[in-house]
Amino acid sequence: MANKFIVSLSPHVHGGDSVQKNMYGVIIALIPALLVSLFIFGVGAAIVTLTSVAACVFFEWAITKYIFKRERTTVLDGSAALTGILLAFNLPSNLPVWIIIIGALVAIGIGKMTFGGLGCNPFNPALVGRVFLLISFPVQMTSWPQAGQWASYTDAETGATPLALMKAAIKAGDPSMLSELPSSFNLLIGMSDSCQMGAGCIGEVSALALLLGLAYMLWKKIISWHIPVSILVTVFVFSGLMHLANPVYASPLQHLFTGGLMLGAVFMATDYVTSPMTHKGMIIYGVAIGFLTVVIRTFGAYPEGMSFAILIMNAFTPLINTYCKPKRFGEVVKK
Repeated sequence: MANKFIVSLSPHVHGGDSVQKNMYGVIIALIPALLVSLFIFGVGAAIVTLTSVAACVFFEWAITKYIFKRERTTVLDGSAALTGILLAFNLPSNLPVWIIIIGALVAIGIGKMTFGGLGCNPFNPALVGRVFLLISFPVQMTSWPQAGQWASYTDAETGATPLALMKAAIKAGDPSMLSELPSSFNLLIGMSDSCQMGAGCIGEVSALALLLGLAYMLWKKIISWHIPVSILVTVFVFSGLMHLANPVYASPLQHLFTGGLMLGAVFMATDYVTSPMTHKGMIIYGVAIGFLTVVIRTFGAYPEGMSFAILIMNAFTPLINTYCKPKRFGEVVKK
């Protein structure tokens, strides 16, 4: 009797990865940054994070069940909870609950489920929610609580962030204003030289905590190094050249350790769905994000440019994937 060969679609060997495993792996990597935010902002960080996660999970469940009419929901795969955490990390710790819920609805309802759910969305859902809130509620989204007010929430005292001081120095043409910034070491660990300075969004206050998350994800092979490293190197080189040309522009370390750059490079730009598939494409994508971030920070209307840079490059991801296609197996290359 002749042997029968069964032909089936790939993949033929399971690598052990799953959506659920990777999503919860990223959530674990976010724990150091979450602990730092709770230490710096206290009850405000807890309220914003819990509200955002609960709202994102609820909206994904409700849309899947009552609009898509699907019996099986995806709320347990971790993607909705991860979107909630990342959205919270891009918000100030004194943001009213009702605004957080609106942001969660936009992130899940428009940024994700409108396109069919996980794997179909062209833009990072958390950033869609964040940018929508920034445009719709600019005052509330740019009121930054000072560090150390653990028991305060909506009545917390606010102050200017390091990014705001960097932008003010450029507008005034006065490099001496940059001396008011915390030291690079304090920016790295998330401490401020002045208690009167606003700390920024919940998840961006400690570059070191975010780098620990990066190390964990690289160790677990949840992501590759290409996107975060290309972003950070591009920002360092480009901002360094500008600083050498004119000291009114902040130094490379001040750019790297302030605002949402580290958060975006490690956790937002590396989103599987909205980033390129090949290593070559990832590097092109990362270099473009780093360049756009510095350009927007320096010459744009907003002090921060990371969110806009990532969303812009999300739109270019299909084009990058078309240009950077991997070679077909067995393809003969013409010389």
